[in-house]
Amino acid sequence: MGTVKRVPSRRRGASALTLLCAMAILAAPGLTTGAAYAAPSPPAAPAPEPGAKSLEQVRKEIEDLYRQAGSATDAYNLAESETKAQSERIVEIAKLVVAGQDRISTLKDRAGAAARAQYRSGGLPPGARLALSGSPSEFLDGADRLRQGEKATTDLLAELTRTQGDLERYAKDAGALWQKMEDNRAKKEAAKKEIEDKIKAAEALENRLAAEEKARLIQLEQDAQYQAQTAWLSSGAMKDVKGLASDAGRRAVQFATAQIGKPYVWGAEGPGSYDCSGLTSQAWLAAGRPIPRTSQEQLRLLPKVALKDMRPGDLIIYFDDATHVGMYVGDGAIVHAPRPGRNVTMAGAGSMPIKAVVRPDA
Repeated sequence: MGTVKRVPSRRRGASALTLLCAMAILAAPGLTTGAAYAAPSPPAAPAPEPGAKSLEQVRKEIEDLYRQAGSATDAYNLAESETKAQSERIVEIAKLVVAGQDRISTLKDRAGAAARAQYRSGGLPPGARLALSGSPSEFLDGADRLRQGEKATTDLLAELTRTQGDLERYAKDAGALWQKMEDNRAKKEAAKKEIEDKIKAAEALENRLAAEEKARLIQLEQDAQYQAQTAWLSSGAMKDVKGLASDAGRRAVQFATAQIGKPYVWGAEGPGSYDCSGLTSQAWLAAGRPIPRTSQEQLRLLPKVALKDMRPGDLIIYFDDATHVGMYVGDGAIVHAPRPGRNVTMAGAGSMPIKAVVRPDA
């Protein structure tokens, strides 16, 4: 994984100021969305140097590689989540099979006891038993008991058949789940390879740059985010956004913001590192609301809300393929785990293309 490069001191100061302002906003009662978040104006960039355009192209190429890695990470996380669920279901089925086998053993014992009892009675037909009986009433009492015994035996055999059918179904279900689990393992391996290949390619591009170019690359990345956020705010997107956090939303925001500074690691769910959906899913789990693991599943399964109705704790899904997610914290800002080589941080909610807003506690 890459490492976050050291930036000039005045950039560190600006970043620290931004974080302090953001945390002050979060500490305010109600987590209101009064003054929309926008990063402070970046310092003037140095005069263009020869090759600056190609450096911008490198930035876009690196960004695209990390986007592709993010898409593969979502596929990996989904396969991992499904594999875990299938494994747990197989364990449940195994317990049912053991219970079913114990039940069949008990039923067979009961059937054997009934057969032995019938054998001891001689297995005579009703007419013969009447002729040999000392009295009609004694015969009738015995016949009634016999009918009850025959019904019990019939019921026992029916239950035995049902239990055996259950065991056959369990075996079939377990086989299907096992095949799905193996398929998901193959998907995970393919996604893992793609993730690692894309990250290595991005790191190789960055490692070819001189120290000055790396610093400028970070500046270009920040400039692009700032320009996107400024354009988004200028569009009036935050004009009617005044929602207040729910109690659960407040807890989710508190958890997510407490992770600021921890590194992005693909597939990670904490506590030391996170990927984007690992952060949001764990934040809401901490708030008492389990949600889907991946950004695509969060988009698919959680209720969508209009941008104007957005409130702190809601999740913003980014890009057309829904491969990134951040948590809205108020005042035009999100907390998110950006990508490999970066740490959990605050950013402008409009610094990336928004696809939808979803609400875990709708």
